[in-house]
Amino acid sequence: MALHPYRSILLAGSLTLLSCSALHSQVFVVGEKSATADIKTDFTPTSLPLPDQPMTERGRRELVRNLEAEQGFAHRALPMGAGLTLRANGPLAPGPAEYRKMIFEKGQSAGPGDRVIITAMEIKPDRIVLDLNGGPYLKHRFLRHVQLNDAPVTSGDMNDRATGSRITLVFEGHVPEISAPEVKALLEPVVDFGVKSSEQAYADTLTPVLKDAIAAHDVLVGMNHRMVLAALGAPENKMRDQPSGDASGGRYEEWIYGHVPQTIRFVRFVGDRVTLVEIAALGKPIEIHDKDEMGGFEQPVPTREIALGDRKSEGGENSASSPPTLLKPGEAPAAGAQNNKVQFPTDSQSGATPAAPATAPKMTTPASEYASAVPPL
Repeated sequence: MALHPYRSILLAGSLTLLSCSALHSQVFVVGEKSATADIKTDFTPTSLPLPDQPMTERGRRELVRNLEAEQGFAHRALPMGAGLTLRANGPLAPGPAEYRKMIFEKGQSAGPGDRVIITAMEIKPDRIVLDLNGGPYLKHRFLRHVQLNDAPVTSGDMNDRATGSRITLVFEGHVPEISAPEVKALLEPVVDFGVKSSEQAYADTLTPVLKDAIAAHDVLVGMNHRMVLAALGAPENKMRDQPSGDASGGRYEEWIYGHVPQTIRFVRFVGDRVTLVEIAALGKPIEIHDKDEMGGFEQPVPTREIALGDRKSEGGENSASSPPTLLKPGEAPAAGAQNNKVQFPTDSQSGATPAAPATAPKMTTPASEYASAVPPL
């Protein structure tokens, strides 16, 4: 049945109004409060005692070496950009309301529990600047500004933007002579660096006495290299292949930790075992430890059986006495075979090598046949 043109116009208009009302019913607006409602902003300042001595050049190098490329987990949502300022043993800026607004406007660099990496750090007179996950700014590349025939030289996207975060750790007056574990402890409210390293995981497998000694950064006589590394880390200096000077005539290796005016530790290894520990503290006599302090603990030595030749059979006879064969176990050799042994040729079997003929063999085919067989060029 054909519709009247006026009726068709009314029907089309009603369908359009219905579709518009359906579209309007699916539109919703997300505000700042609803978008940042689940972001936690509670903060508890740390209370870590800090040294008064300003940071030295050696301490700066050690801090950069031990902190760069360190991995941790975010304790809270981290905003993109460079707006976070944490005072040592103090508050975090900005406050809760501004913190949520920063995440709403700039975006989130890492969520709670996400892994973060210190990709760059800079030590200034009164602060330490740490970039996480690439930092808030893209690295400058001059090729981004070069074009050939209206086409960029770089193959990457020109609209790339940085998605990292930056935390500025501010100290009172100056940056003290602080170590990497102390910086991690100050950053604990924001980033958790408590991920177990290989040394910490190895220490958990030891006895309680050794585990407590490693946690207290003590070296006991009888420890091996791995235990000392778990307790004190890599040494600042090493003296290798030093003559012992005793009747044994052996050689030792000595690791040196610390420098004046700090406490200096001399750890002597003979093989893979600590035999002597000397502790030199400023204004105190040198402590010498040369007795076993492991409490009877012996590091298990991995054993491996090495068989020289063939193993003995169950009957007690050496299996090498029986010759090799291609027969299956229990299979009888064929008739006339000599125990199915592998036969190797000998000089008597191979015979003498025939001597070369004195003269060249004569040609039996006429040369004219060869000339007729070769096609002309």
